[in-house]
Amino acid sequence: MRIDTVAGDELIVWREGTAGRIRLNRPRALNALTHNMCLAIEDVLLAWIDDDRVKCVIIEGEGEKAFCAGGDVMPIFQHGKDLAPFWFKEYRLNHLIKHYPKPYVALVDGFDMGGGVGVSSHGSHVIVTENALLAMPEVSIGFIPDVGATWILSRAPGETGRYLGMTAARMRADDAILTGFATHRVPRDNLGKVANALVGGADPDDVCGQFAQAPEPGHIAEHRDAIDAIFSKDTAIGCRGALEAEAEKGAEWAAKALDALNYACPLSVAAIHEIAHLARSFPDIEQCLALEYRFAWNMMDGTNFQEGVRALLVDKDRKPKWTPARLEDVTSEMIAASFAPLPPGEEWSLAAAGGRAVA
Repeated sequence: MRIDTVAGDELIVWREGTAGRIRLNRPRALNALTHNMCLAIEDVLLAWIDDDRVKCVIIEGEGEKAFCAGGDVMPIFQHGKDLAPFWFKEYRLNHLIKHYPKPYVALVDGFDMGGGVGVSSHGSHVIVTENALLAMPEVSIGFIPDVGATWILSRAPGETGRYLGMTAARMRADDAILTGFATHRVPRDNLGKVANALVGGADPDDVCGQFAQAPEPGHIAEHRDAIDAIFSKDTAIGCRGALEAEAEKGAEWAAKALDALNYACPLSVAAIHEIAHLARSFPDIEQCLALEYRFAWNMMDGTNFQEGVRALLVDKDRKPKWTPARLEDVTSEMIAASFAPLPPGEEWSLAAAGGRAVA
C-alpha cells in the first residue's frame, strides 16, 4: 500500500486492496476544494480506470466536521473571470464522476455543500451518516447551484428541487436520499467497516445492503405536499407569495425558508426557479454543466457574486446589495441574459474542456 500526498498536502490518495482511495485533507478549511485538488482527483480517477487492480473508488473527508464544505470561493472573489478555468475544469471532473465506469463510493460525514456535492452525489454509491448535512447554498452568494447539481435538482421528486435550490435548505441523511443527493444511510460508527469490506473486494451493492439503514421520513417528506404546491408556481414571485402564505399560517419550516429566500440574490433565485424545470428535458449532465458555466461566466460581468461573498464571507455583515435588489425587479430578459451564449471558444462542453468520454 503506497500513500501519496498530492496538491501540496491537500489530498491523500492510495491504493488499498482492491480499492483506490481518496481523502480530502483540508480539515481546517472543512476540506474545501481548491483548483489543484480538483485536477489531482481527476488525474487519479483517470489512472484508475485503466488499473485492473482497482475495482472501486472510495472518497472521504479528513476529520469529523466535514466531507467537503464546497469549493474555495475566495480566489474567485479576488480574481473574478481570470479564475474561469477553475469552473471549466471542475465541471469536467463532475462529469467524469457521473459517468465513472467503476463503482465510486462517497463516504459523507458532516458538512457536504456546493462543490463537495459535485465530488460526492454524482457517484454510484453515496453513503451519508446521521451527521451528514447537505446543501446547495449558492443563491446566498449571488450564484446558482452548479457542479452538476441542476441535474439532481431537476430530477428530485415533485418540486423539492426548486425548494432546495431557491432557499438553500439543508438536508439530513433521509432527505438527501429522498431527493437523489445520496443513496444509502449508514451510521458513522460503521463507515470503517464499509471501507474495510470494499478494500477486501466485496461488491459495493452487497456492502451497502449489509450496513445501510432503511431511510425514514425526514423534514422534506413531512412537508412534501406543501412544498410541491408552493414551488409549482410559474414564477419565483409566485413561489415566494405562496411561501409567505404558508408562513403566515404558522408553519415554522416555511418561515425559515422564506427568510433564506428573502436574503438570497433575487436574480439567482429566479434563475434556479427556471433551470430546475428546464433541465428536466436535458439528456445528460453535460447540458446542465454547460448551462451552469454560462451562468458563472455571465455573472462575473456583474457584481452579485462579489457582493454575495463579501457580505457572507468577507465583511460578514449579511447586508448584500444585490442587482436588482428585489425579486419583483428581475425581468425575463435578465434571466435569459444570465444564460446567454458565450463568446466563440468560451462555451463549456466535455470536448471543449478536454474531458475523456468514459461511458
